[in-house]
This record gives sequence, C-alpha cells and structure tokens, in this order.
Amino acid sequence: MYSDKKNILQLAALLIEHGVSNIVLCPGSRNSPIVRTLANHPFFTCHSVTDERSAGFFALGLALHGGKPAAICCTSGTALLNIHPAVAEAFYQHVPLVVISADRPEAWIGQMDGQTLPQPGVFGTLVKKSVQLPEVHTEQEEWYCNRLINEALLELNHHGKGPVHINVPLSEPLFQFTTPELPKVRVITRYQGLNVYDRNYDDLIERLNKYNKRMMIAGQMSLIYLFEKKICKLLYKHFVWLSEHIGNRIVPGLPIKNFDTILYAAPEEEREKLAPELVITYGGHIVSKRLKEFLRKHPPKEHWHVSLDGEVADLFGCLTTVIEMDPFEFLEKIAYLLENKQVEYPKAWEYKSKNIPEPTFAYSEMAAIGQLIHALPAESSLHLGNSSTVRYAQLYAIPDTVEVCCNRGTSGIEGSLSTALGYAFHSARLNFIVLGDLSFFYDMNALWHENLRPNLRILLLNNGGGEIFQAIPGFDMNEREHRYVTATHQTSARGWAEERGFAYTAIHNSEELETALPDFTQTERPTERPMLVEVFTDKSEDIRLLKEYYHNLKFKI
Repeated sequence: MYSDKKNILQLAALLIEHGVSNIVLCPGSRNSPIVRTLANHPFFTCHSVTDERSAGFFALGLALHGGKPAAICCTSGTALLNIHPAVAEAFYQHVPLVVISADRPEAWIGQMDGQTLPQPGVFGTLVKKSVQLPEVHTEQEEWYCNRLINEALLELNHHGKGPVHINVPLSEPLFQFTTPELPKVRVITRYQGLNVYDRNYDDLIERLNKYNKRMMIAGQMSLIYLFEKKICKLLYKHFVWLSEHIGNRIVPGLPIKNFDTILYAAPEEEREKLAPELVITYGGHIVSKRLKEFLRKHPPKEHWHVSLDGEVADLFGCLTTVIEMDPFEFLEKIAYLLENKQVEYPKAWEYKSKNIPEPTFAYSEMAAIGQLIHALPAESSLHLGNSSTVRYAQLYAIPDTVEVCCNRGTSGIEGSLSTALGYAFHSARLNFIVLGDLSFFYDMNALWHENLRPNLRILLLNNGGGEIFQAIPGFDMNEREHRYVTATHQTSARGWAEERGFAYTAIHNSEELETALPDFTQTERPTERPMLVEVFTDKSEDIRLLKEYYHNLKFKI
C-alpha cells in the first residue's frame, strides 16, 4: 500500500515515468510517507544513508555513474540544509540530481514549530528548478502538482544537466497507507529540435499521423511569415487553423478567425463534434476565453506546444509534449511527413466559419470599431487596447496587410497608448490606435512628451467607464458597486488632445462617425498634426446590442 497523499502519489508515478530509479532515503518522520511509498515500489532501487550531507554526495556518485538522474529524499528542517554542499557540486559539475524534501504545512513556518524553516527556494541559484508542491484537495491542485513535478524533472536535462529541488509539504495524519497502486499520470515530454536520426522523432510523426481531428492554434506574434506555396498546400488541408488578429500572418493559408463566435453559437453536441484529438500551439497569448474553456472542457488526447525556449505552457491543462524549436521550422519539417489522406475535420470548422455573417450594429462602440476596420488603409498598423476593444475587433475581418499589435503579454491597460506611440515613432505607416476610455485616461501621460508624429490616429471609445466589467456573467451590481467596479466618469479628452496638438473630433451618432472617418483614414493628403476622434456612446446600450447580437446568432447557424 502507498500513501494516501496525492502529491506523493504524483511524485512517485512521475519519477517512474521520467526514469529516476536510484533513490537515497534519509531517516525522519515527516518524509516517512514518501520513503514508504518509494521503498515499496519495485521500480526503485533504494539506498539508506543516515547523514544527509554524506547522502547527498552518495546520490551524486550514483548519478555520475552512467549519467542517469538520481534522487535523495530527506525530512524537514535542517536536514535539507545539509544537502547544500552536494547540490552545489552537482550544479557546477552538471549532474542530474533530484532533491526531494518533506516539509511542514506552510502555515506553521516561523511559528516555533519543530523542524521548520523556509524550505522553498533554499538552494537559490544552485539548482536549475525549484518547485513547491501543493497539498492536493481538488482536481485543479492535482493538475498543478502534476505540472510542477513534470517541469522540475524535465529541467534535469534541459540545456545541460543539473540539480532540481522538489519541496513536498505534508499535513498530519502522515501514516495513512490505503492506496493499492500508483495513479496513471500525465507525462510531459520535451523534444529539443527534430533530428531525423533520433528514433523519438519517428514516434512523434507516427503520433501526428494517427489523429484525424487535428487543430493548429497560432497565438500572438508581431511578425509576418511567408510560407512557400508548396508548404501551404502540404500543410493546410490537414489541420483546423485558428488564429486571432494579433497573430498577424503566421499561418500557411486562411485561418479561421471567428472561432470564438462559432463556439458561442454552437450547441453542446456540436461543440463535442468540433473538439480536436490533437492540438498544436505556437506563438504567444490567446485572447479568447471561450476557446480556453472549450479545450479545458473537451481536452484533446494530446497538446503539443512548439517554441524556441522550450518552456512548459500548459494553457488548456492537457499539455503532453513540448517541442523546442522554431515553430516555422517545425511546420516546414512536418509538411513533407504528413500522410496524404482525406480529412473531413477542417471542413466542418470552415463550413461553420463561412456561415457566420459579419455583424452590423447600430451606433455603438462595436459599430465604430467595425467601420474603422472597413476603412483602414491596406498598408497600416492597428493597435488595439485590452478588455473590450481587442475582443470587438475580432468580430470583423481585417486585411492581411494590416499589422495588428496589442499588449497581450499581461493584458493590462496601463501602457497600451504609450506602447503604440513608441511603435509609431519609427513607423512609416499610418498607426491607428483604438482603445477605451479607462485605457486612455489611465495612460494619458503618453501624450505628455515631444515624440508625437503626424502618423498617429487615435480612436477613443468613451462610454463613461469600464464596459467589460459590466458584462461579467453572474456579477450583478447595485448602483454603489457599479460606480466603484466600472469606474464611472464624465471625462472628455478634448482639452488634453487639443493642448497636445491633436486635431480633435467628437462623435455622438452614426452620421458624425461616417462624416469623420474618411478624413481620419485618408492617406492622399499628408497632415501636419496627429488626430484623435472621441466616440461617445451609451454603456448600457452597447451591452444591450452586444447581447442581442449573440442571442440572435444562435438562430442563424
């Protein structure tokens, strides 16, 4: 029987999957559930050493012989500190050593309880990775625990070998051993480049070809990558290609960009049919919360993430493979290795996509964004603010020649305007900046310097507060709460814009918007001043129109 502590069960199962079989066990009470679990499994070869300092170096010797990782497990408190010299030696000698330390619950650290000290991160820069496991009570905590252990064990051989530290807090009772077998666990593997002489490479391609429902998701990338026509033909038909405007041109063909609307409109039985078996992601962040929820509820059998840094990015909670290489090199490599078979899955998504009409709104923030997008010059840059703006823009088709930028790294509002102005300073194009009132006024000092150029076009959407907070499902606010949560205001940008030398226009209805846009987007007559168009709308009407659009959409497809 094994311990009933789920963080211990995950640890033991993943040590097996990652091939860590040599374990040095030091005596103690807090680590006894770990010791008993490891000692009773036939996979592990266990060694008993009492002195932790000696035990650390003994484990180092085990790892040195043959180069395979070895582990040492100790109890809490100063026992861990005695392993520090061996960890330092392992770090500078590049030896894959796993230090597993039992710990008291975090709440008791520094409370004069016995054998307690701050153990997480105790080795500082002398380990390649240090993780603090949660005590597992929920499915999310178990997923998190699994991911942390995978991350630590993957780091043993990532860009050179070295030690890692896994700290395991354990609450009493410690001595419940009721689990008959270790669980089946999710194992994350990492491929560092695709080498045709590597047998694992053949396994990866075999796995790729066995799936019929394959989805490729391209996240944010601030570049344009031109695929060869031959590569496009070889790749495109095998996958559903999803990308948002902030992905720019990084897909070999025409991606589906209205997928968020598809997922909203499709009933649950349709979503199950649209769910993929394999998801491959590359690029940065994804805006759509609906896509994340969809893939977390309908997880694929495998999720591969391709990136140059090889970091673990488990966005959907089902990551199985990290491929450390340039995404475009990866795509070009697999293009010639895909089996030429008829695949219906992409057609189902494309059919749904084509049957969703582009929306037409009455005067509102959504209408202003849509009309601007339709009027954008072919060679221009579009900077989108966070929250509502970047989502509303996704409702409309944007020409491939328009470069789309947005601060989605952390998705904050604090520097959207400043970032866009810095970008525009060196740009030869017209730069259109679309953002809401809170984003603008929070960052209004962006206009308080001398680096403003005439190629700036700011479309400020002012509905008197943070609209997206009002649209949060299940959050009903009274008048007092509404004031504080949405930061209601009655501020206009007119005075500040004119003082800073902008040509300013205020918009209050559809007619004024239609009159202002031609001059705002024209490229024939050079202007000497940057321009700011402030569109005033009613927040409650914006929300009503948006809800009406989504409600009616369910009856159209």
